[in-house]
Amino acid sequence: MTPPPARLHFFLGGADLEMEAIAGLLARHAPGRYTDKGLAWGAGISDYADEIRAALGRGETPVLVELADDLPSDAIDRARTIVVDHHGPRAGADRPSSLEQVFRLLGRPRHEWTREYQLIAANDIGHVAAMRALQPPATAEEMREIRARDRRAQGLTEAEERAAEAAVAERAVTGRLTAVTVPGNRASAVADRMEPLLGGPGFDALMVAMADEMAVFADGDTIRWLSERVPGSWSGGALPGRGFWGAHLPPGPERDRLIAGLRARLAD
Repeated sequence: MTPPPARLHFFLGGADLEMEAIAGLLARHAPGRYTDKGLAWGAGISDYADEIRAALGRGETPVLVELADDLPSDAIDRARTIVVDHHGPRAGADRPSSLEQVFRLLGRPRHEWTREYQLIAANDIGHVAAMRALQPPATAEEMREIRARDRRAQGLTEAEERAAEAAVAERAVTGRLTAVTVPGNRASAVADRMEPLLGGPGFDALMVAMADEMAVFADGDTIRWLSERVPGSWSGGALPGRGFWGAHLPPGPERDRLIAGLRARLAD
């Protein structure tokens, strides 16, 4: 049985538009009952270990919002926590976004679920395709606005936006795979510029090679194939149909082998 909202304390994960919306929701309806360190993607329970233990000591129920479980099994009492996420095994087109999960935990009435929340949740689940599938469908203006806000919330700079534009212009296509190499470690500006619903050239599968990371946007079978080969990687999106995959994978033999296998898989 879920504890009443007054006994919940929320700990927020990596920054993006959805996390920004969650923080705003909590500021209005649960002031003083959430902790947000403004962390980047990849944030883990360890980033809040002391605060989580303190909340448990006060008899509160910690709500771990999109935080990787990176602590030993005996570090905290997980049976007394609630996990809110929509990535990895919790991803799926038919599963509620993290924003909607927090909305429900707070016991908010359905009439407060605004068009803005609807767009943000759809964007987090399935990017522009999910926004377009809403009823009524998202307009081109709505999709561009949400995507631009999401990139800003992630911390993308104007320099990164320009670098993504230049990288897309130099893309290479082999079989069904479009490959883009971009400096830094952010793939969202590249993915948005490739998206046909936003005026991009489109793709079947998109691989973004970055300074120390890799990202792939593709069909669900390819996402599963990648996840099985790289322990510690992450995935999400509108699975099992389509989704995204990412990993901390700097240039080197391991990355080269994975790219070769991916190209072979998508050769036809």
